Amino acid sequence: MVRWFCERDWSVAMEILKKKKDFQRVYRRGLSVASGALVLYLSRNRGQGRRFGFSVSKKTGKAVVRNRVRRVLREICRLNEEWFPQGYDVVIIARREAVGKKFQDLATQLYQLTRRAGRKINPKG
Repeated sequence: MVRWFCERDWSVAMEILKKKKDFQRVYRRGLSVASGALVLYLSRNRGQGRRFGFSVSKKTGKAVVRNRVRRVLREICRLNEEWFPQGYDVVIIARREAVGKKFQDLATQLYQLTRRAGRKINPKG
């Protein structure tokens, strides 16, 4: 279920990956699933809860466009944190196809990617 509106809980902040070494670790050790507009990487972390990283290439467009895509993806993750497994680092890469997509379209694609990744993590469950 995709949430459209949610009262913001200011006491709980979503943890964001910022360091290059964290991104590299997720790329090296994690598993990936992809759709037309997004690529999702998941990697187990050291019991630090869920941490999110967002990557939008310069090929997608100028800074305004890249930042808009990043903000939309961050908001989708914030509203739907329960989609992602606890104890994993999550990196979401936006492809060119993500530019101009509606919030609902990106949310639907991300939901489908999380389900596919969940099946890879727990093949029997």
